[in-house]
Amino acid sequence: MAGLVTADLPARSRGVIGLLEENCTVCMLCARECPDWCIYIDSHKEPVPSVQEAGAAEGGAPGAGAAEGGAPAGRGRQRVRNVLDRFAIDFSLCMYCGICIEVCPYDALFWAPEFSYAEPDLRDLTHERGRLRDWMQTVPPPPAHDPGAPQPKELLAAETADGAPGAGRAGAGRPSADAGRREPGGASRVPSGDAGRRSRTPSGS
Repeated sequence: MAGLVTADLPARSRGVIGLLEENCTVCMLCARECPDWCIYIDSHKEPVPSVQEAGAAEGGAPGAGAAEGGAPAGRGRQRVRNVLDRFAIDFSLCMYCGICIEVCPYDALFWAPEFSYAEPDLRDLTHERGRLRDWMQTVPPPPAHDPGAPQPKELLAAETADGAPGAGRAGAGRPSADAGRREPGGASRVPSGDAGRRSRTPSGS
């Protein structure tokens, strides 16, 4: 009997979906848009610590403005955030359309080219977040940018902030450092506001 031969698939093959858990904000957009309803997400809410509580945790002393019972120190309600408890994909229902990956606003889902995950039990095709996280190790790096493509606006903004090329545009419209400086002869480089303005006094007066 001939041995099994592994096929050489393209790097961007739709084999299995990997989860980058730290990017997931539990927005539920992928589960709502899935046409097969094969994504299962559970979460709970936790209060976001205030600035005073964070300082108390670092310094070991209670914050001056921290309220008791985890309530906010200032006005308004306590801020909360979603914490992921479960993220699972049932690949026995998935039709590999990729909608969940496309609609994710935080790049938490990726295609991996792995395809050898057949199971004798149908229930084992539901991959929980631990296994989905393991698939991220097989996700290939993104392809290189087209050399002729324009530079991303994020890089342009970073270069402008760092004083790199493009920083000159940030100073456009500012007065020159030589503004108001006088020449050796005593004349100012900045023309007066009345320069070139004709006198309104009648010539016959």
